[in-house]
Amino acid sequence: MKILVLNGPNMNMLGIRQPEIYGKATYQDLCDMLRSEAEKLGVDISFFQSNHEGALVDAIQQAYFDKVDGMIINPAAYTHTSVALLDAVKAVGIPTVEVHVSDPDSREEFRHVSYIRAACVATIRGHGLPGYVEALHFLCERK
Repeated sequence: MKILVLNGPNMNMLGIRQPEIYGKATYQDLCDMLRSEAEKLGVDISFFQSNHEGALVDAIQQAYFDKVDGMIINPAAYTHTSVALLDAVKAVGIPTVEVHVSDPDSREEFRHVSYIRAACVATIRGHGLPGYVEALHFLCERK
């Protein structure tokens, strides 16, 4: 099974950016945690992070050609603004889980809207970095 983990803007700043919300673990810590869990599950996992919407769309489209079985996506700020990411996930038809480190519904009003949610098979929010592990297990159990 092949899983792609996509992270949007500012996720590369984990550990630095608002640690009171996102914690002190770094983006590398997140990747290491998921790599370790994927190894236990026998899953081929890859990672892509970008601060640019078009690069994320390109990565989603490439996942189709790479025959990825599932995607985990934290679009970050693009959650609330990007129809392009929604359309890309819909276009490729790859089962996708939306993940958020914090719970956007408990934050500012504008964060309550998720465009991408309509294309996802599940949403995990507010579980910190372990939410990504939950998403990985969810996709593995679906297969």
